[in-house]
Amino acid sequence: MLFALPFPSINPVLFELGPLKIHWYGIAYVVGILLGWRYAIYLVRHYATHLKEQYFDDFVTWIVVGIVVGGRLGHIVIYEFSHYMRHPLEILMTWKGGMSFYGGLLGVIISTLIYCKRKSINPLEFSDVVAAVVPIGLGLGRVANFINGELYGRVSDVPWAVEFPQGGGFPRHPSQLYEAFLEGFVLWLILAFAWHRTNLYKTPGKITGLFLIGYAVSRFLVEYVREPDSVYHLASFSFTTGQLLALPMIGLGAFWLRCRKA
Repeated sequence: MLFALPFPSINPVLFELGPLKIHWYGIAYVVGILLGWRYAIYLVRHYATHLKEQYFDDFVTWIVVGIVVGGRLGHIVIYEFSHYMRHPLEILMTWKGGMSFYGGLLGVIISTLIYCKRKSINPLEFSDVVAAVVPIGLGLGRVANFINGELYGRVSDVPWAVEFPQGGGFPRHPSQLYEAFLEGFVLWLILAFAWHRTNLYKTPGKITGLFLIGYAVSRFLVEYVREPDSVYHLASFSFTTGQLLALPMIGLGAFWLRCRKA
């Protein structure tokens, strides 16, 4: 019999106010956006950019819409399209989880392009700041995934394997915490180092490229221990949906890092 740590008894609902329920998942998004906003202001204030602090004050609403709408639609289209077509009312139940990073990324990209067009801002310079703060929200979001007991890992016999309530009674990798560490903490450190100790930020697009590579590599690796949504076989290789979507991010990130000139 495989050994498993018990799943921590954490209520996904932080507290209730009458009919209103405040979920950890929603708190993670709110705190991530607020901390990201303040860090963006810090970067603009302390580094020689052409951006104004006011831009990011105004952009908070835009990024919320991009994350929520893009993330939700991305999850529906990529992972559970048939389920939500049978249960359309569940589309609005974002507090239960079901957000796709790739969809959220696309939503943020579209929001950024529209906002920068309206404000006549260099979108690559703007996206470099946005990219630097995204890992904060990613890390908190993955911790919320763990609290919800969703997006768990594959069956494992590692000493820290966890038996999730919906994991079929098997010990599994706590892959949400792996992602919180790699996509959140480690990626934030890498981008912070790039901002504070290199000149990459002086060339618009390079920090964005570094983020794309960092996230995609982290996600690609964790997918080996995360319970896959689906697996595709190409030649003699097998890839999960997350890995296939990570590959073009690596290519695009490498393009921006290599081809952008100061």
